[in-house]
Amino acid sequence: METLNLNSKVNNARKILLWVFGLVPILAGLDKFFNLLTDWEKYLGPLKEYLPFAPHTFMMIVGVIEIIAGILVFIIPRIGAYIVAAWLFCISIVLISGMYYDIAVRDLAMALSAFCLGQLSSTHTKE
Repeated sequence: METLNLNSKVNNARKILLWVFGLVPILAGLDKFFNLLTDWEKYLGPLKEYLPFAPHTFMMIVGVIEIIAGILVFIIPRIGAYIVAAWLFCISIVLISGMYYDIAVRDLAMALSAFCLGQLSSTHTKE
């Protein structure tokens, strides 16, 4: 009986993580086109100088990638979660280079959480 309860709690945690790491990248990706949440270009830091095109264009490309990653989490969570984890880790590196340490730490924590979703999803049988 206790194992059944633990399995239910693990599955509930997996579902919550699935929704978080499916929706958040999609919404953040969409916002790269509208800048309602923030001016995303400011987080590029010194990377701006090395871009082969305008920062706004780069952020729109980032937005498309984030939307695709979020959709992948919903379709194939055992793969999409790892992609989101890697993406968040890379974002953290960029944030550190721009000295946005507080946001970088948050994104690293989110990357670890997305990795946990990948671990939970790779053992889940209903995909």
